[in-house]
Amino acid sequence: MKKLSLVLLLLVQFKILLAQEHQQSKNYVAPTDALVQANLHKWQQLKFGLFMHWGPYSQWGVVESWSLCPEDEGWTQRKGPYGADYNAYKKAYENLQTSFNPVKFNPDKWVKAAKEAGMKYVVFTTKHHDGFCMFDTKETDYRITSTKTPYSSNPKSNVTKEIFNAFSKENFMIGAYFSKPDWHSENYWWPYFPPKDRNVNYDPAKYPDKWQKFKDFTYNQIGELMSNYGKVDILWLDGGWVRPKKTINTEVNWQKSITFNQDIDMPRIAAMAREKQPGLIVVDRTVAGPYENYTTPEQQVPNSPLDHPWESCITMGNSWSYVPGDKYKSANEIITLLIKIVSRGGNLLMNIGPGPDGDWDPVAYSRLQQVGSWIKVNGEGIYNSTAVAPYSEGSTYYTKAANSNTIYAFVISAQDAVILPSNITLHLKDIKVKNITLLGVHKKAKWTANDGTINISIPAALQTNNGLTQAAVFKIQY
Repeated sequence: MKKLSLVLLLLVQFKILLAQEHQQSKNYVAPTDALVQANLHKWQQLKFGLFMHWGPYSQWGVVESWSLCPEDEGWTQRKGPYGADYNAYKKAYENLQTSFNPVKFNPDKWVKAAKEAGMKYVVFTTKHHDGFCMFDTKETDYRITSTKTPYSSNPKSNVTKEIFNAFSKENFMIGAYFSKPDWHSENYWWPYFPPKDRNVNYDPAKYPDKWQKFKDFTYNQIGELMSNYGKVDILWLDGGWVRPKKTINTEVNWQKSITFNQDIDMPRIAAMAREKQPGLIVVDRTVAGPYENYTTPEQQVPNSPLDHPWESCITMGNSWSYVPGDKYKSANEIITLLIKIVSRGGNLLMNIGPGPDGDWDPVAYSRLQQVGSWIKVNGEGIYNSTAVAPYSEGSTYYTKAANSNTIYAFVISAQDAVILPSNITLHLKDIKVKNITLLGVHKKAKWTANDGTINISIPAALQTNNGLTQAAVFKIQY
């Protein structure tokens, strides 16, 4: 009976993760701005980034914002003493502002761990769907710097500025996550009507003045982020149901529920943002067109390379935001994800949810340290690389160094310590191999190459006693 219950629980968790996936947009439109193109190319070479979902909701350890959404889904369930009454729950949720006091917040600690892990860019949730602002906005009092929030008296209360400054000093590219929908705004969820689902709860065409106020509110907040927080490289816009009605893809289930035209005027927003931040990458995720400069498959890895820039955003634990006792992926799982994604030409944006005290779970630091140890040995096959056929075969994945006649073959290990077979066969056509080395091992590999087939012989001493972890990487020069 216990085994059955565990299986059911795992199935529910898996279903929740699948339900929250954002299907990729079709019909990618490449940017025409030369500065955006250059910034996008730079970003594509970085491969590994840090994502952080954080807000007052961390105090309850619930799925970020979604328990406010009046939809009957696995990830929108309300728990606790107020769960039976929606209005009481919403009031208690919004009252979390008055107890939010993350006194252990120290972005220098985060950037040190991220840098040592080999991460090269960061995307931070400046505002999630609940509307709580983790930056000092003039547009609402529902923010971390409000006197209603205990942490406002702390010199580091404008956490977005502190995070961006700390990571900028270490040359990370900076990404501002921003939710287009705002469930706290009276111009999105108008109190005159109860919210019906995740969408705006009135018809913008019937009440154009109210919708215009919401458009201006959004425009002004993004303007603040683009003006007052130093260099910003990426504007990462979430909440794809806020979109022109003509862009709805009815093949996607969650887009079928979009009743109204929720055109937020992206041309106006993007023009303003790029005037303030030339070369800004705009990611209006799931809304195919000129303002989705790269796509963002969520909690998944494409089966094959894509023909445009992309990034898999994946949680280190099971949840995007802090949940007590969350189960974190092993170092093996994280490195395997990174290798698979990079072999298909993408980037991995890995999420860690800070806790209510303002720090990460110690397990997250441990995982990053393990990943960093592997990156120090094998990172040359990850960064500044491109996908190369056959991309993968069995447990072997390939990358090619940009502007170089070098291919890397990553042999995934099933456990932390790498155990190699006596012989490894690779298939790489149209190259004349000159040399093969095993990264991290100061011995030449014995190999033969014939008509696109490469056979590498592994000495017995290196099969089990090689000192390698997670994945072995063969450097093939031709």
